[in-house]
Amino acid sequence: MTQDELKQAVAKAAIEHIKDKLKNDTIVGIGTGSTTNFFIDELAKIKGSFDGTVASSEASAQRLKSHGIPVYELNAVDRVTVYVDGADESNDHLELIKGGGGALTREKIIAAVADEFVCIVDASKQVGVLGAFPLPVEVIPMARSHVARELVKLGGLPEYRSGFTTDNGNIILDVHNIEINNAIELEQKINAIVGVVCNGLFAARPADLLLVGKEGEVFSVTRPGS
Repeated sequence: MTQDELKQAVAKAAIEHIKDKLKNDTIVGIGTGSTTNFFIDELAKIKGSFDGTVASSEASAQRLKSHGIPVYELNAVDRVTVYVDGADESNDHLELIKGGGGALTREKIIAAVADEFVCIVDASKQVGVLGAFPLPVEVIPMARSHVARELVKLGGLPEYRSGFTTDNGNIILDVHNIEINNAIELEQKINAIVGVVCNGLFAARPADLLLVGKEGEVFSVTRPGS
């Protein structure tokens, strides 16, 4: 199977996983990225079985709306039953690196609110240790240089994502060559830097279920101890 076919397969598997949870008042959280786009297209086929969605990016919101799927502001809903999104990397603990598309802050907010976080990936995103993919950090523009210096102190090599602005009006520093041996600790340290809005480590709130497309099949991975 091609990578796109694997992405479509995990999108369909996610639909199968969530469809029994959907009711007339259910709100589904929607992430951002190419794999999530396949999920949105599959979700459109059952759009009458739930109330609507909240989206982590303007791009996802527009795709949902193009299918006639209602999109609500997060502040307007009481509960998000399930959040479905992709990842740039995932380890065995279902800790993730996300933010390659720049929507990490809104993704993290919806993941924090959701009752369940389902991550959909192809097998290339599974790693033993996080960090081969540069870690995105969303930063208030005036703090760019300060944050970059602090990230260097943590052992990383930050690179400004030139020409990119997040939906929140901020910039992204992509951190290369940083050791992620304790993802939760590093997530907290980076978030504590003044000027950082959010970083792309999803470790304090990891995925609950990982659906992995590999060699023509979809495998389910749950967190150890969950």
